[in-house]
Amino acid sequence: MNKTESAAVLEANDVSKTYGELEVLKDVSMEAERGRVYALIGPNGSGKTTFLKILAGLLPPDSGEVLRRTGGAERAVGYLPQQPSFRDGFTVAETLRFYTRLLDEKMGDGYVSEALGDVGLSDASNRRVSGLSGGMTRLLGVAQSRVGDPPIMAVDEPTSGLDPEMTGRIFETLSGVADNGTAVLLTTHDLDKVVRHADKVVLIYDRRIAGSGSPDELVNEHERESLASVFDSVVRGGGRG
Repeated sequence: MNKTESAAVLEANDVSKTYGELEVLKDVSMEAERGRVYALIGPNGSGKTTFLKILAGLLPPDSGEVLRRTGGAERAVGYLPQQPSFRDGFTVAETLRFYTRLLDEKMGDGYVSEALGDVGLSDASNRRVSGLSGGMTRLLGVAQSRVGDPPIMAVDEPTSGLDPEMTGRIFETLSGVADNGTAVLLTTHDLDKVVRHADKVVLIYDRRIAGSGSPDELVNEHERESLASVFDSVVRGGGRG
C-alpha cells in the first residue's frame, strides 16, 4: 500500500530527535489507525515520551516526517500529559465546560454531562478539582482531551502511581475511546494492562523500535512466555531479544 492509499490516520517516517549531543530517537517509524490502542513501551529514558510528543505535534522532529490524516477535524489531536493540572477553584463540570467553550461556544451542558458520564465522573461533576484523587484527575484529563472528538489521542503514562482498580478503570476508559473510532497512543510501564487492552505494541529501546506487533505476535516472534519476558530479553540483550 502506498502513502496515498494508506488507511492510517497517523504515520511517522524515519523520525529522529537529538537534545544537544544526546540522540534520543533515530529513524523511528510507525503507523496508527482509528479504532485501535497503541502502546509505546520501553525502559526509562528510551524516548517514549519524546516520540509521543512528536506524534502529537508538540515537538518537531529533527529529521523525518509525521503525517496526520485527520480529514480537517477541528481538533486533530487530544493530548493528556502524565500529570494533568486544572484550576483548583473550578468544579469538575466547570472545568470541562471551560475547555468546551474554548473550542466551540455552542457546546452546552448536555455535551459536558455526556462527556463526564463517558469517563465515569457524573457523580463528581460538582466536586472541586482540588478534591479529586490522582485517578479522578486523570479521568477528567481524558474527558478534556476528548473535547471536539479528535481522531488521534496521545496519552503519557496515564496510570503512573495509581492503584490497580483505578489503573484498570483508566485502561478500560481509553479502550472505550478507541472503540468509538479514535486512534489511542499511550506510553506505559503496565505490561499486564497492555496485554489486555492494546491492539499493537511498539517497543522502543536504544533510540530505535526493537519490536512491533500485537502482544501475542511479539511473544511468538521472540519465543517467550509473556510480553514482560520479551521486554526483559530485549533490554538485557541489547535490543536483540
